[in-house]
Amino acid sequence: MQKKQSKKQGEQGKQGRQGERLTSLLPYLIALASGILMGLTVAPVGAWLLAWIALVPLWVLVVTSVKHKNQFPPAFFWGIGFHGVALWWITGIHPMTWLGVPWLPSLAITLFCWGFITVLGGVFVAIWAAVMVRLSEQKPWLRVLIGTAVWCGLESLWSAGPLWWSSLAYTQSPHNLVIVHLGQLSGPNTVTAAIAAVNGLIAEAYINRQDTKISSVPLRFVNKYLATATGLLITLHLIGFILYSRPIVQPPEAALKVGIVQGNIPNRLLQSSEGFRRAQENYTNGYLTLADQGVDAVLTPEGALPIFQRNLLGTALVAAVKEKGVVAWIGAFGERGDSYTISLFTFNTKGEIVSRYDKAKLVPLGEYIPFEGILGKLVQRLSPLDAHQVAGSANQIFDTPFGRAIASICYESAFPEQFRRQAAAGGQFILSSSNDAHYTASMPFQHHAQDIMRAIETDRWSVRATNTGYSAFVDPHGKTLWMSGYNTYETYAETIYRRQTQTLYVRWGDWLTPLLLISSGGAWLVIHGIKKFSNLGNS
Repeated sequence: MQKKQSKKQGEQGKQGRQGERLTSLLPYLIALASGILMGLTVAPVGAWLLAWIALVPLWVLVVTSVKHKNQFPPAFFWGIGFHGVALWWITGIHPMTWLGVPWLPSLAITLFCWGFITVLGGVFVAIWAAVMVRLSEQKPWLRVLIGTAVWCGLESLWSAGPLWWSSLAYTQSPHNLVIVHLGQLSGPNTVTAAIAAVNGLIAEAYINRQDTKISSVPLRFVNKYLATATGLLITLHLIGFILYSRPIVQPPEAALKVGIVQGNIPNRLLQSSEGFRRAQENYTNGYLTLADQGVDAVLTPEGALPIFQRNLLGTALVAAVKEKGVVAWIGAFGERGDSYTISLFTFNTKGEIVSRYDKAKLVPLGEYIPFEGILGKLVQRLSPLDAHQVAGSANQIFDTPFGRAIASICYESAFPEQFRRQAAAGGQFILSSSNDAHYTASMPFQHHAQDIMRAIETDRWSVRATNTGYSAFVDPHGKTLWMSGYNTYETYAETIYRRQTQTLYVRWGDWLTPLLLISSGGAWLVIHGIKKFSNLGNS
């Protein structure tokens, strides 16, 4: 009888330990799941509404971690979930056999690229959580203010480096254009702040609701936080709607009819003689077709003709420019000493190069090797060219026969400051030239969403030409007037309008983030000082 009882007690103890392990793992599973929900807000799923609640579970877990004696808040796993899902398209670079990389090394490089930036995202969220843990005893409104400010500050810090893509703000593009218009006030961090603040208020309502079960906290305060979240959400959308509803002035003298050629040359062929022949044929024929339609200019994608500048003048495409007398923006490789740049060249009506823009934001590993002195012997650049690639200067301007343009080449679409600076310097329209052919369709759609945000923030028309899709025309309100198919050869012409307006963001940059950081820090110091003074008085 005693043996049976001992066995039963042992089984119960085993089940109890398993239950404890499951309970201890539950916060991390919840954080990972809510991060994944945030990752589903962008392409290919596009469930953008989830962004307004997907941060709530993490906020609750972090703030209550001290009360539950959880020494390691699971914020890192939330970051893994969000960035891992949102950036899954990175795995589309595998296999890189067309670059001469064997299958297994290609897989290793791909997983490293995806894993590294995913982990980096987890680290940034963990830093945010470390700050929030120290605020667990603060007033809820102060937690929301500081939590929002720190999140925006961390996104600004991350975007200042070479690895940046998945902000909270881009979860709303291209579906919720009304809220994206807040970017005209202080850039994408305005949208990020809106999402963080609404999530924080909902989380605080839940936290205080839980406290009402064990304390005398009035329920009206719980409703107060939820009502504030609802009111803030509605107010922010009303402000965005006012900005979204402003008419776009389209004077005839500012009109510019631009054509796009989407050549649809797979990257695995582009460096071969057959690929170059097809590129010449597709882009030359596309240019001639558009010229016959009466366009003012033609835009081609990044690296449309994968040759150096010195060889461009002998191509059939430039010969067609001389024949038709229609301006062309041609993607090719520039030269700088023994190095080269990814560049966009302006050819005037005589077939002469009159301006050049060099890509300033290069893709790590894909276009340059970070810490080349250390990693150069271990990791080979993924570019098929033997020459050393370098970045363009950060303060370029791009003058064209139609006035100054805002130029962007591929990866630069993720960096709003690139566009803001050029708009402030007099850029009147956006030319975005890209080659997203390495990846699955979700990546170019996310890329298109980034370009939409840049068009809204700068209040400019945007022309986007890609190699395999998605090419598009976007108006200053972020409306996509036309979008190409994917993996298709296409030409299309649309009239855009040159603009010289300057949004608050273009004039002042991101003023909101430092304002939030200063005001939240000041509020904390005041409250901390009052508490300290009060404690001294009581003692």
